[in-house]
Amino acid sequence: MENTSRRNFLKNLSILAAGMNMPLPADAFGADKKLRVLLVGTGVRGTSFWGQRLVRQYPDILEFVALSDINPGRLAYAKQYMGVNCPTYTDFDKALRETKPDLVIVTTVDATHHEFIVKGLKNGCDVITEKPMTTDAEKCQVILDAEKASDKKLLVGFNYRWSPYVTKIKELLAANSVGKITSVDFNWYLNIHHGSSYFRRWHGLVNKGGSLWVHKASHHFDLLNWWIDSDPEEVFAYGALEHYGKNGPFRGKSCRSCPHKNECKYYWDITKSNHDMKMYVENEQYDGYVRDGCVYREEIDIFDKMSAQIKYANDVVVNYSLTTYSPYEGWKIAFNGSEGRIEAWLDIPFMKNEQLDQAALHAAEMNQGGKSDVISEPVVVHRNFEDLKIIQVTSERAGHGGGDRRLQDKLFKNPNAPDPLKHAAGIRDGAMAILIGIAARKSIRTNQPVKIGSLTSLKPSVKRL
Repeated sequence: MENTSRRNFLKNLSILAAGMNMPLPADAFGADKKLRVLLVGTGVRGTSFWGQRLVRQYPDILEFVALSDINPGRLAYAKQYMGVNCPTYTDFDKALRETKPDLVIVTTVDATHHEFIVKGLKNGCDVITEKPMTTDAEKCQVILDAEKASDKKLLVGFNYRWSPYVTKIKELLAANSVGKITSVDFNWYLNIHHGSSYFRRWHGLVNKGGSLWVHKASHHFDLLNWWIDSDPEEVFAYGALEHYGKNGPFRGKSCRSCPHKNECKYYWDITKSNHDMKMYVENEQYDGYVRDGCVYREEIDIFDKMSAQIKYANDVVVNYSLTTYSPYEGWKIAFNGSEGRIEAWLDIPFMKNEQLDQAALHAAEMNQGGKSDVISEPVVVHRNFEDLKIIQVTSERAGHGGGDRRLQDKLFKNPNAPDPLKHAAGIRDGAMAILIGIAARKSIRTNQPVKIGSLTSLKPSVKRL
């Protein structure tokens, strides 16, 4: 059973790597032992989706041989939370040398992804990284060069592609349901609970997360690239910081210590979460990271409103916007085609004529355990000169619309399943997703359109490679 599962994993990794036009060697890890995994970065995403879930769901195929983080206290808690018995390291290089992993999973601060990706590849490891792949063009090029020079591969954890709802949209587009797509309108709304959380964390600093153009919107840009099936060619963008940061009427260091608790609408009581207290608050002494930072901190320098026009190599034009202080969480998209229009949306309250618990929505989406609520959501297909058709799509609430589970199950359980829609995301996909956001930042700074091909050695293709 163990050997069979291991071989299946290797086959699937080869399938994913094929999306990069560079198949993995069949004996990448060998077939006589469990996959040896080193996880670097023990925050929420690392210890849950790439940690505890792997331990519970795939014990026959992998084992964690090391956890690494700069915070020793968080490492100790991560080991307990994940339920593993492996050494922990604050020195990543030492972890590589002593444990000799087959696979490195990178879930550190975004701006440091490149360091661990490159070291993993150079030390003979395949690498899986959380999105975004990295945060600027120079680091992106370093990663591209490192993978090209290595016989190992990098995979990017884009999970939204695997959601049944967005997959149905892809199926309709692939079937030319409304003819050739000419333009797209895509609006994403982060509610006051979810949106404000980015400004509490390290994500509020460009030098940490690359701004929400990269950290958050790379999810959305990857979907666009996949749906449109072409590479982005040029970006023009606007953005500003007008709500959070220095715009606040008052500020403090953290919500816990703030004298304005009673008057601040964004006050968040971290002490109500035992998990957050143990992972972050009890370990502040080691690295100084404050998880419940003030959303009005003067140092915040990312945008809280963003809008971009993206021109694709196949001449599709996209109008995109991201809002971070909406009363509701959700998104809307419309594809205009030569023969009609496709419209889709998720969690827009007035579209369903119901009130959704906005504080609980994000927690449900990020949930990795237990059963998920089954939901039914519409996609509207309206062909020219015909009546519209409403297609009901059965989907899920938890784990990014069911995408989290499907991504990992494809990787570990169902490697031989056909992938006609090319859900698998390789290094080029990871690069093209972040390059839109990187170009948007540059466009805002220069007030000029930015060519994607000017940022790295990658050149846009009319048909997505």
